[in-house]
Amino acid sequence: MEDKNIVATIYLKDGKAVAGFEDMTVTYENVIELAKLYNDSGIDKIIIFDLSADDEEHDRNINTIKNINRNIELKTCAGGNINRMEDIKKFFYAGCLQVIVNGSKPNSIELAEEASKRFGKDRILVSVDNVDFIFKNQSKMNEYFHELLVLNKNVMDAIESMTTVPYVVCMDSYDYEKILSVLQRKQVRGIYGKFINEPTTDVMKMKSKLSAAGIKMDNFEAALKWNDLKKNSDGLVPVVVQDYRTDEVLMLAYMNEEAFHTTINLGKMTYWSRSRNELWVKGMTSGHYQYVKSLTADCDFDTILAKVSQIGVACHTGSKTCFFNEIVKKEYMEKNPQKVLEDVYSIIVDRREHPKEGSYTNYLFDKGIDKILKKCGEECTEIVIAAKNPNPEEIKYEISDFLYHMMVLMVEKGVTWEEVMQELSQR
Repeated sequence: MEDKNIVATIYLKDGKAVAGFEDMTVTYENVIELAKLYNDSGIDKIIIFDLSADDEEHDRNINTIKNINRNIELKTCAGGNINRMEDIKKFFYAGCLQVIVNGSKPNSIELAEEASKRFGKDRILVSVDNVDFIFKNQSKMNEYFHELLVLNKNVMDAIESMTTVPYVVCMDSYDYEKILSVLQRKQVRGIYGKFINEPTTDVMKMKSKLSAAGIKMDNFEAALKWNDLKKNSDGLVPVVVQDYRTDEVLMLAYMNEEAFHTTINLGKMTYWSRSRNELWVKGMTSGHYQYVKSLTADCDFDTILAKVSQIGVACHTGSKTCFFNEIVKKEYMEKNPQKVLEDVYSIIVDRREHPKEGSYTNYLFDKGIDKILKKCGEECTEIVIAAKNPNPEEIKYEISDFLYHMMVLMVEKGVTWEEVMQELSQR
């Protein structure tokens, strides 16, 4: 049995989130931050509707969608303003894993057929608010579509009588009993609705409640019990907290049994405050929540390593991390590949912003893009030549040269390593 999904929807107008199809009131200026919140808060998938009125706005929204996908790990699905195969390609190239065609448009079935044959039917959805499209295309539904997006929950019975394609259905408001009843339907794969889009909605709490009622949800299930852990003399377990993207150590805190279970149920790091002698959901007062990505016990089962998405800063002093008071430090040559690339990139950025006389990097920037491209091309050729040489040292040298010149190009074009890694992670 597949997990049931809680789906957030973003209605995109001029690169900003608006209230809905008919209501163009801007709800969130910074749609990237909204997507990041959904990414951390327990949402299973984001559906993005492009509400653009022309090709120029359509391209702006595509660029926004691309930036959303560069900043989150969640699966995204997009639809809107799809009139030709090129529009479907644009959504895929922007990083979306699935695309929704509009069942009310006359050419939707032809587009779906072409797209499913080219990209696979598991990447194609169709939105419907009545059963006309399904009735006319019953024989093709399972062949071309992975899922339906049902805009009107009143047609669920009719849909299930015509097709076995699973669907995600819109719920008007948070009514737990109705949501439970809908998710108990075998063909329902998930729900979406405006109440889910609200940042104040505690999605993890809702999923925990549904899971307890027998609905299979994608939420945390602890592989270890509290009793499996060894406690200190105060009955607590220390927790080392790391940023899940950078592995930077953020803080050290402690859990008791209640904090342990609350963390797993809410998906937010919760500790036992020894100074206040009370349960402490990190960020409850400051807004600097820590969303759980993973919890791991050490070899002795007496310490927990938590990897989290940190909102804001971790330290009460306003510092990103609690560990900033240097005691001793020995200079050493950095060998971590990611750190080396980031450090060299930072030096190149600094050279551009603060030119240094005699700097080869500044020479390249002064000569401009054509010179930088010429050098990148030359270094590519040098790699090819070195690869034919049996001495491996030569190719290491040439690859290093190429990477340096490529980073100069990246800085010139405003591309960061983080953006490149996000793009690679989507391949």
